[in-house]
Amino acid sequence: MGGPNLLRSQVALADQHGELIVPIIQGSRQKMGMPAIGLSSEDGEAVAAYVRTVIGRIGVQGKPPAEGREPSILVGNVDEGKAYFASKCAGCHSATGDLKGLASRIPDEKKLQSTWVAGGLERGEESEDRLPTADVTLPSGEHITGHVVHIDEFLITLKLSDGAQRSVARVDRENPRITIHDLLEKHREMLSEYTDKDIHDVTTYLVTLK
Repeated sequence: MGGPNLLRSQVALADQHGELIVPIIQGSRQKMGMPAIGLSSEDGEAVAAYVRTVIGRIGVQGKPPAEGREPSILVGNVDEGKAYFASKCAGCHSATGDLKGLASRIPDEKKLQSTWVAGGLERGEESEDRLPTADVTLPSGEHITGHVVHIDEFLITLKLSDGAQRSVARVDRENPRITIHDLLEKHREMLSEYTDKDIHDVTTYLVTLK
């Protein structure tokens, strides 16, 4: 649309922490034809950081970045990531227990990040031992345990240890009595709370767990 080449822009080249780019994003050059964009200061700084990253990858000023050279996602703060982990994650996980050697098991930093954010599962990966389980107690006193195949307000279907499936009608909230055990529930709750900084900080900390 006729905009300036940011790879040649003196503003982009001189920007250090968003102090030059963010005001433009927020409308300081509207009279020059650059409309304000509705981004928060934090998002504006993220855009500025991206522009600086692209500029940092070019070989000659104004030349597109080299093929196959992607910037590292390890841009967080290790100490802050460790503090976040201690505050939010240490109740269920341990750097010297279940996560010991995590970065050696998952050496690809992007894969490691997507894995921990998803609660131990990569997108699209299926693992039965990570699916919710349920304990169902029938009015007769019979007790059934298995992986949850389906549940709604009328029915619950479990996959039993022998591979068979069993469905039980739900008469009301207490009949049968159902207790769900979902290892990933907390991770799903946290998805709406993470900021980009939280994710980068925690990832930068987790890659130290060799």
